[in-house]
Amino acid sequence: MNLDVTDIDGACHCGTVRFHVRLTDGLRTARRCTCSFCRMRGAVTVSAGLGGIDILAGEAALTLYTFNSGVAQHYFCSKCGIYTHHRRRSNPNEYGVNAACLEGISPFDFTEMAVHDGVAHPSDTGVSRIAGVLRFVAADANDPAQAL
Repeated sequence: MNLDVTDIDGACHCGTVRFHVRLTDGLRTARRCTCSFCRMRGAVTVSAGLGGIDILAGEAALTLYTFNSGVAQHYFCSKCGIYTHHRRRSNPNEYGVNAACLEGISPFDFTEMAVHDGVAHPSDTGVSRIAGVLRFVAADANDPAQAL
């Protein structure tokens, strides 16, 4: 995986919503969050500036979801339900982009990432905190001890 990729295409699961994104620091901004919504969604996100996403197809299929303060704007494909991106509450000048929607990227490509403390949200506390670190260690497919 090339962490330095800055320009990349993405799409929802069904392909209705297609987009091109310019990432602010490649895939190095990968993170998860503990807020009530992100905890349930479970997506790995990477960062792009507000002008960093171009919707190439399916803009009419995007559905907007907001809650609580209404600052964060979460976009989903109305056909397949996949979350594609959101305008961040912690930084309204930035989008979080679902890394799993990016061409050739899987959330399991990230062996380690920060988990931001969204319960004690920086917009409420004035302090951005890391709640922990999430790690993925791939199993050895040839190890019979790891078979289910």
